[in-house]
Amino acid sequence: MTNLAGQLMIQTMKKPLLLGTIPLLLLLVGNTAFGSNDHETARRLSEAGEILSLETILQHAQQHQPGRVLEVEFDNDRGQYIYEVEILNAKGVVWELELDARTGHLLERKQED
Repeated sequence: MTNLAGQLMIQTMKKPLLLGTIPLLLLLVGNTAFGSNDHETARRLSEAGEILSLETILQHAQQHQPGRVLEVEFDNDRGQYIYEVEILNAKGVVWELELDARTGHLLERKQED
């Protein structure tokens, strides 16, 4: 095999290896980079006193919309920590409430479709 043929073979072998590595890296990094550990962030911020505890947030949510809590999401929206709480009321209507995680103030209340 000539030196040129060997170099071509090595270069073409590198491309599939690199292309195969990128999805693996995205898979490994994806879980931490795209918010799968929001509950850990919320716990850490709550323990540091930067946001209210989940228990306190749920008390605030129940004051605005009594019912059964279906789902809670924690989000960082442009630097503002927000809890999104879905509540099923006694009439079977689902409401989504957005509360400021630092203060517990109601930011938005809307009926789910």
